[in-house]
Amino acid sequence: MLWLGVDVGGTFTDLVLFDVAAGALRILKTPSTPANQAEGILIGLDRLGVPAANLKRIVHGTTVATNTALEGNGARLAVLVTAGHKDVLVVGRGNRTAMYNIKARPLRPLVPRAQLIEIGERLRVDGSILRALDDSEVMAVAERLAGEDVEAVAVCFLHAYANPAHEQRAAALLAAALPRATVTTSAEVLPEFREYERFSTTALNAYVAPRMKRYLGDLNKRLSQAGASAPLAIMTSNGGSLPAHRVEAMPVLSMLSGPAAGVIAAGHIGASIGHADLITCDMGGTSTDVCLLRAGDYAMTTEGRVGPFPVKIRQIDINSIGLGGGSIAALGAGGFLSVGPRSAGAMPGPACYGRGGQEPTITDANVVLGRLGLERPLGGEIGLEAAAAERVMADLARRLGLGTKQTAAGILRIAAVSLANAIKEVSVMRGIDPRDYALLAFGGAGPLHAAEIADELGMKTVVVPPLPGNFSALGLLIADVRRDFVRTRVSATSKTSIEEVRAALEELKRAGAAELDADGFGPDRQRCAASLDMRYLGQSFELSVPVAVDVGGMAEIEHAFAELYAARYGAPTGRAVEIVSYRLAAWGLSDKPQLPRFNGDGRSLTAAVRGTRGVNIAGAERQVAVMDRDRLPAGEARNGPLLIEEGGTTTLVPEGWSVELDAIGCLLMRRS
Repeated sequence: MLWLGVDVGGTFTDLVLFDVAAGALRILKTPSTPANQAEGILIGLDRLGVPAANLKRIVHGTTVATNTALEGNGARLAVLVTAGHKDVLVVGRGNRTAMYNIKARPLRPLVPRAQLIEIGERLRVDGSILRALDDSEVMAVAERLAGEDVEAVAVCFLHAYANPAHEQRAAALLAAALPRATVTTSAEVLPEFREYERFSTTALNAYVAPRMKRYLGDLNKRLSQAGASAPLAIMTSNGGSLPAHRVEAMPVLSMLSGPAAGVIAAGHIGASIGHADLITCDMGGTSTDVCLLRAGDYAMTTEGRVGPFPVKIRQIDINSIGLGGGSIAALGAGGFLSVGPRSAGAMPGPACYGRGGQEPTITDANVVLGRLGLERPLGGEIGLEAAAAERVMADLARRLGLGTKQTAAGILRIAAVSLANAIKEVSVMRGIDPRDYALLAFGGAGPLHAAEIADELGMKTVVVPPLPGNFSALGLLIADVRRDFVRTRVSATSKTSIEEVRAALEELKRAGAAELDADGFGPDRQRCAASLDMRYLGQSFELSVPVAVDVGGMAEIEHAFAELYAARYGAPTGRAVEIVSYRLAAWGLSDKPQLPRFNGDGRSLTAAVRGTRGVNIAGAERQVAVMDRDRLPAGEARNGPLLIEEGGTTTLVPEGWSVELDAIGCLLMRRS
């Protein structure tokens, strides 16, 4: 029995194959195929040499929905709104796009104003009907949209979170009249208050749904033609996975899922090695994602964005920046050296790939400084060309008036500081000292930069997990199925009975159990966790307060909120407390792959040394030992500087750091 995890990134497609019977893991990296991600997946499957018919489980992390939104090539979309609220998506929050420019042009809305269609219906804030929906008005709109070849329709009515009846009726009429169009309602996508965020998230879902449906249909067809019969699951932004047919209808759930799988794998590894307090650093070819795990748990947020558009779905709180191995170094305004967010991507890629790249990148800088070897092809097939990296770096160096190696070192220094700043945003700026945490580095470029990032932050421990270059793909196989449920019901705690709270949470729990039952998870393989979004009266934003479904009393809820508020913001305000929304996360517990079995036979520090290489470290040329991770013994420390190479990545251990392999195969680096 074989399980396959496939994570498609901007530069590489990563595959992890787990043989359940043998307890063995195999990995593969292959260049991504942005035009059609399915191509890269099928190429990778072919290179693994495994019959697709032997696959019993396939989990896929995809950026199709995100790319569609960012590239602006989604469906021809229309949005139905309550009369008088046509400009919700146009005005948004009214935030200025450039803080100090009063003439800055507003961002282009997702849908042209002409395609925002008013419907004469109205609900009160409690969901009661003020003006009934007129079926004939909706049918007239459907007739118009049929003539305009509209591919997707989003139905976004005022207060539909409190009563979805009008949206559901309108959607049924539209679906019957427009059988080829995708019809989405805000009540099914995001049954929460705040019209702009709800409308935006729903419109985005409808906008990307046709392309996502075509992609998943094409991928399923190709897998089937290759002989695969395993069900396809898709990674979602909340750290869980869902069957592909559910994501076809709700592709917005996958929009911010890219980094989530790595965080799930990090929590699993951290629990195994006794490092529950972690900060992850997933540095790939295009971007880097960082996340803080406290006691093995990660924070959730609903404040995500895709480009300029808010996406208010529940997602792991990850800070992403446009800095990766392919990030381009260039002279910015004023003649200052900048690195990223522009990227060389998969094609042509960095200059050292030999595919026509003409601008220096972080990867080129690592080649120039000797940190990346030329013996092993990158991703198993891209041979690195030192001469090409030297050429583009020398050109930039001349314009800066510096030496080639000085320029390369400067690029890596800027990268380390930028990445450290990204980590500060999830730690220092929230009152958390990163020095109390271990840095878990993965991705193709993460281990190469981890020690320098840790030095910048004063962190003493770096963990490089097994299979770091394919770690997010491993996380796909670790992730459980997850669904998030929410209901907005604003009320003061002083006017809400504990029975009402329990009843609301119990209703969400039943909904979660029903969905998991439908996906084949029995009661013994289900888990749930409830929370309340709460605030002080008059505030505009809420804190998510974990509670039990059968919470004991209102005093217990208020105390939990006060403690959380004090930890985040300081002293309480003394105002009345409100419950705004009720939330429940429901998990279907999946079987997990075993970590690679550690075999110490024939391993020694001496046997692990493959040779030496000239490496520029801290401005000085050093002959540095190059070691093979697959031959390192467990429990024997060695001091830097040295390089540890493996398939998919290289780990740099600078002077002042030591490294050893632990019992389950993690590299533990400690600062002297």
